[in-house]
Amino acid sequence: MAALGWLTPRRRSATARSVLAGEASAEAARKSTQEVSEREPEFPVVGDERAAAFFDLDNTVMQGAALFHFGRGLYKRKFFDTRELARFAWQQAWFRLAGVEDPEHMQEARDSALSIVQGHRVSELQTIGEEIYDEYMAERIWPGTRALAQAHLDAGQRVWLVTAAPVEIATVIARRLGLTGALGTVAESVDGVYTGKLVGEPLHGPAKAEAVRALALAEELDLGRCAAYSDSHNDIPMLSLVGHPYAINPDSKLRKHARRMDWRLRDYRTGRKAAKVGIPAAAGVGAVAGGTAAAIALHRKRR
Repeated sequence: MAALGWLTPRRRSATARSVLAGEASAEAARKSTQEVSEREPEFPVVGDERAAAFFDLDNTVMQGAALFHFGRGLYKRKFFDTRELARFAWQQAWFRLAGVEDPEHMQEARDSALSIVQGHRVSELQTIGEEIYDEYMAERIWPGTRALAQAHLDAGQRVWLVTAAPVEIATVIARRLGLTGALGTVAESVDGVYTGKLVGEPLHGPAKAEAVRALALAEELDLGRCAAYSDSHNDIPMLSLVGHPYAINPDSKLRKHARRMDWRLRDYRTGRKAAKVGIPAAAGVGAVAGGTAAAIALHRKRR
């Protein structure tokens, strides 16, 4: 009996300790959940009508530059010659290899595009833009970025593309992706015909930030509750406007800035080198070079 008397208190003590441990664990879990909830609020917030999302296009939503893909489509339709195609192909290859925008290349591409479309009807280019999206752009949409945009849409928020590409192209892409709309560079037209000039300047860098600010004011959005996504350090002004900036497939300057500012980063490129500088797979480079060579050869054969 003495032995049993010695064991009984110990059993009771162990049970009490178990209860205490369980209660402490439950309380710690509750506090931890509360802290995580406070630190990482639900985003995007469902039903927040004063929040919206703004997505850069080139290398953020789509691999490569929309303007260069558009140029390929126009060449196919005999809007310009082989020399212009070679320049478009070189600029696109450089853009993909470097993973950053070269202002001189982008300006040359815009000037070329403006001269090419001069005298054509806006309605004609809109129709062609639909075809070119199917031919060259649809398969180059980043699934990861597309999912981010869809999350905002599912939350009941509006989503806009913001790009230096022509607004006609941007609008086609936005519509195909089911987005709200697009902000893009506006080419001047008179009576529905392109003049070969721009209205203002390309929607690039600080101009993007001003466009987002103006749209937010018109749509009664709270920029502090909005999100913006881009791959380029040129878009830091736009990213800095919103409460939720994201660096997507970032170039080196944006990556450094994002880490310094504690912005969120997402990289949907494959391979260790691609994650650093945006170099495409060898097959991708080969496809660009091969496609250009084939187009030039075909053009010469027809001549």
